[in-house]
Amino acid sequence: MDTIVSTAKYLNGEITVPGDKSISHRSVMIGAISEGVTEITGFLKAADPLSTISCFHSLGVEHKFDGDKLFVYGKGLNGLKHSSTLLDAGNSGTTIRLMSGILAGQKFSTKISGDQYLLKRPMKRIIDPLVKMGAHITASEKFTAPLTIQFVESLKAIDYELPIASAQVKSAVLFAGLYADGTTRVIEHEPSRDHTERMLNLRSEKENGKIVISINGGMKLEAKQFVVPSDPSSAAFFIVAGLLVPNSEIKIINVGMNPTRIGFLSILKQLGADIIFENERTIGGEPIADIIVKSSILKSNCILEGDLIPNIIDEIPILSIPAANAVGKFEIRDAQDLRNKETDRIAAICFNLRKMGLDVEEYNDGFAFESKKDLLSSEFNSFDDHRIAMAFGIAALALHGDSKILNSECVSISFPTFWESVKTLQR
Repeated sequence: MDTIVSTAKYLNGEITVPGDKSISHRSVMIGAISEGVTEITGFLKAADPLSTISCFHSLGVEHKFDGDKLFVYGKGLNGLKHSSTLLDAGNSGTTIRLMSGILAGQKFSTKISGDQYLLKRPMKRIIDPLVKMGAHITASEKFTAPLTIQFVESLKAIDYELPIASAQVKSAVLFAGLYADGTTRVIEHEPSRDHTERMLNLRSEKENGKIVISINGGMKLEAKQFVVPSDPSSAAFFIVAGLLVPNSEIKIINVGMNPTRIGFLSILKQLGADIIFENERTIGGEPIADIIVKSSILKSNCILEGDLIPNIIDEIPILSIPAANAVGKFEIRDAQDLRNKETDRIAAICFNLRKMGLDVEEYNDGFAFESKKDLLSSEFNSFDDHRIAMAFGIAALALHGDSKILNSECVSISFPTFWESVKTLQR
């Protein structure tokens, strides 16, 4: 399916974007290995989190949807059952990487894979620490899926220092730590998404300028209630839309404001964005607020690099859009991992920005361009990547004339109602 996006005269209204994808994944995983029934409100019913549910269903975990609630009937740490079929993680890197930590500690062997795009994504980053814990994992010659996780008698606790900031690697090790003998510690140089620690109530301390998160093997998990806030990464698209389209004002409700997730908001404010927060509160250990955004005149001339990158990695596609409409130069460096997402996002961003008429320099670890007036409407390629499709769908709202987003249905990975939400704000 392709979608035509026309120039917007203005955007106005109040919307709620879907539930946080990262928290939705983790709530099901934690619920599945807890004792009792976990209640999840606001779960994101999109392809990626549904892949997590499907995998656990194959492992004997039952669930039930009731309105905006999801109930997961936990089996406890050691209650999962061997699956006679291949576990299918679909397009979800979070599913396969985090579940590998849980599967490494089971008393049975498992094989897990995914779609054609997931088969290209690197898995060595989680295989290495899990093998150090005693897991037996085999992958392709290029350390990609499918992964075969063999039964081992026990895992051992380790101290693991993350080579790069990665919430997925951290979470995989912490989940495996539940099945290890002793206390497993994950050491970060820079903070990454901390949803797993918050949801498991883990101890996090500072040691010699580093962050150390500890988990005790055999820790019994009791079922609990999770409330999933609106996903800040999904909200980012409509924040940018409100900034770019003249005479616009948008209010986005109940957005997660976890400090490890909102680095992009600071960058937008540096560009001159008119963004304010209302109704700030904490629910289930996660800070939440309503965000009001108004159309703004933006100025760029910034380089995003180094320690800033890990916490804005998912928002780089949409951040390139206001930068293209701002005055000045914009540069991204140290973002090599963008090439290992659902598609090569560096190449995809550069391809589509050039379709808008920009001269873009592409680097191995990023890109750079100087903004210009009179950007062009065009036919944009989603490369079957939800964040690329949504980013250039938002870009099209501020371009003159109609644009086409190819294979736009890929937004179902994280935001199934995205195109309907865009139309709602144009009315």
